Amino acid sequence: MQCERGLNNAVRAMGHRWKVLGVGFAANASFAAAFSGIPATAVYLRADYHLANSALGLVLGMLGLGIALSEVPWGLLTDRWGDRRVLLLGLASTGAALAAMAMFAVARSADASSHAFALVSGPVADHARSFVVLAGGLLVVGLLGGSVNGSSGRAVMAWFAEGERGFAMSIRQTAVPAGGGLGALVLPALASQGGFAAVFGLLALLCGVTTALTWYWLHEPPPSSASATEAAAMPGARHAVSPLRDLSVWRVALGIGMLCVPQAAVITFTAVFLHDFVHANLVMISATLVTVQAGASVARISSGRWTDRRGNRRAYLRACSLITALLFAVIAIVVILMTGAGPHGQTQRVMLAGMLAMAGLCASAWHGVAFTELATLAGTRRAGTSLAMGNTGAFMTLFVTPLAIPLLLSAGSWPAVWAAASVCALVAILVFPRPLPRATVRSTAARV
Repeated sequence: MQCERGLNNAVRAMGHRWKVLGVGFAANASFAAAFSGIPATAVYLRADYHLANSALGLVLGMLGLGIALSEVPWGLLTDRWGDRRVLLLGLASTGAALAAMAMFAVARSADASSHAFALVSGPVADHARSFVVLAGGLLVVGLLGGSVNGSSGRAVMAWFAEGERGFAMSIRQTAVPAGGGLGALVLPALASQGGFAAVFGLLALLCGVTTALTWYWLHEPPPSSASATEAAAMPGARHAVSPLRDLSVWRVALGIGMLCVPQAAVITFTAVFLHDFVHANLVMISATLVTVQAGASVARISSGRWTDRRGNRRAYLRACSLITALLFAVIAIVVILMTGAGPHGQTQRVMLAGMLAMAGLCASAWHGVAFTELATLAGTRRAGTSLAMGNTGAFMTLFVTPLAIPLLLSAGSWPAVWAAASVCALVAILVFPRPLPRATVRSTAARV
């Protein structure tokens, strides 16, 4: 009878793990719609809040700064409290912060091109105050939303075994481009028609729905499943050592940060680049960003399955870095040739938008593999901390990159921006750990 009960529990756990993965996907997608979707509204942010490019870069970077500052504390808390508590707390508080922004940090239309800030009355003095409230609100959203990645990733690691973790984690990471694509598709149109009260309100609603799903579905795995999963963790992982003291974990985390520079450049300033440089319309801008996010979703899932079968995560990460560097170098050269060549035709606009979409896709395709490698190195029990370290590098980049791009524009031009993205991808190749010998990979897989 006891054996039969244990078998039934195992069968239920096998089915329930996909619901847990669904919760992780929904949590990441709802927050990604904010940190990837809001930059897609950059043209409207700049107009509605009367921002210069430098101020726009700072505002767009505040979300990334908040996430970067809070990731490791949230990860440590996840390893101590468990993923369910932290994810519930983080999603609920993030939704509340977005709802507060919908009420108190929005601009209302005064005419077709000018807005007065909702908190105060005078439109001249209000611009500085609106900037402070907007930037501060986005910083708080980032600080609270930093809970999502480590807690949802730890939940997935706890429910899936080593031979399928890359696939499962890649599906979860696919939520980032999927949510970002949804944001890029919906939020610009919503900002143009309903203003930023509608933008922040929709994002708050998404977080609320995901909180309910988390409450209903996300639980700790049964003891038998948890013990089996932990036993399946990579034997070479130094579970007794804190990820904060593990050089291999740090190298992967730093490589993630460097490879996120070209991705962040595409996410945050593609809208401005296409609008200002080639005079693209809203449809082309949204289509470009949606293509990046949708293509990255497919690439993340397929790469997770492929690297699970071949055991070549590190080699894959280095290959992505090299291809990304080459693509952005080509874009920089093309932009140099197009500069000063007169008005750009529709063919040139489409070509440049397509090149940016391809480069952005490659710069976004590797996340699931990288975070699986991080969690595997640290072990399931410390996965929250290691995943937080990777996300700290990623979102510190998301903060710094929008600040650096206006400086590059003032000192140079758009080719300098894309060339810098190429250089950062090259640096990532040097930072990521070298691939393990094939004999070592086979031996490890056999023992697992």
